[in-house]
Amino acid sequence: MSARPVRQEDPRDPEVILERLPERERAEFLRQYQEAVEAAHDPAGYKRLQEVLHAWSLAVVATNRPGYYEDLAAVTEGTARTVPVEAAIPDWERRLAAARARR
Repeated sequence: MSARPVRQEDPRDPEVILERLPERERAEFLRQYQEAVEAAHDPAGYKRLQEVLHAWSLAVVATNRPGYYEDLAAVTEGTARTVPVEAAIPDWERRLAAARARR
């Protein structure tokens, strides 16, 4: 008996994306995907196809997170709980000053 290698699914595979996306997101994914496929017939458009697949693979992760749509609605309605940037990012003031100095 020989062991079969475990098939690793590519999260950027359009079939994987479509299968894992919530139903409400699928039409928009297909629209963007088909547009990018058409553009990819020109070699310069191939990068756009890769970007679309990458973005939607991230959307699969986000949209399947519990509370995603509720959080999105709260942001849209302006009722989302926020955290000051100084509390969220260590050394914010130092980083900001360094970024400004590089300009």
